[in-house]
Amino acid sequence: MSAEILTERLFEALIEGNRDQARRVIDEQRKAGADPEVVLTDLCWPTYELIETMHRQDRLTTLAYNLATRMLRSLVDQASRELLAWAGSARTGRTVFACCGPSEGSELGAQMAVDLLEARGFRVRFAGGAVPTDEVQETVQTTRPDVLLMFCSEPRDLPEIRRLIDTLHEVGACPHTQIAVGGGVFNRADGLAEEIGADLWATHPLEMVEILLDDTETRATPDQRTVGQIRPRLNRAA
Repeated sequence: MSAEILTERLFEALIEGNRDQARRVIDEQRKAGADPEVVLTDLCWPTYELIETMHRQDRLTTLAYNLATRMLRSLVDQASRELLAWAGSARTGRTVFACCGPSEGSELGAQMAVDLLEARGFRVRFAGGAVPTDEVQETVQTTRPDVLLMFCSEPRDLPEIRRLIDTLHEVGACPHTQIAVGGGVFNRADGLAEEIGADLWATHPLEMVEILLDDTETRATPDQRTVGQIRPRLNRAA
């Protein structure tokens, strides 16, 4: 069965609140041989994007949106547990501190991204949404992660992300920490991630994983910055 048909079936079950049917769709893909990463990236993620698009276009009621996102999060939780068991214990040695916007959609999308990163060997701390900007900045300056990942699906979250990036650059905090962004708002506005000063960005969580893995393997020095759809290294002091 095609990925599009599976996505449509899962979407319909979710917005109707048919939890048994939603589980059956996932189980069918598992029985067909899909590993947990494929379940997340090829079924849960496109279904999530469809739900968010329909909601943004006012084509879903609040009830349908809530039914869908709550159940999908439960399915993602289960797939993520299986993913971590399936992936093994290999580690890249790199650390990621991740946060996102306060909406349910932002948290759900970010969760899939950080679960995939953890499964690929990154040490991840995920704070979720609605964390004050000054607390994020303090955490970054204190813990000095290799990557600060901010996931944003709503335009209203952009001003705080931009302010945080500007502040980190202005004070010269954590020069070796790369700033990565992802989420629907960046997919819908070409060049936005680069405009606000991000070092890395991606349109899909698996793409973010691959970009960070490639960067881990190819960077020559700890402070060498690469960019996800890919920008030349920036001179922060300029």
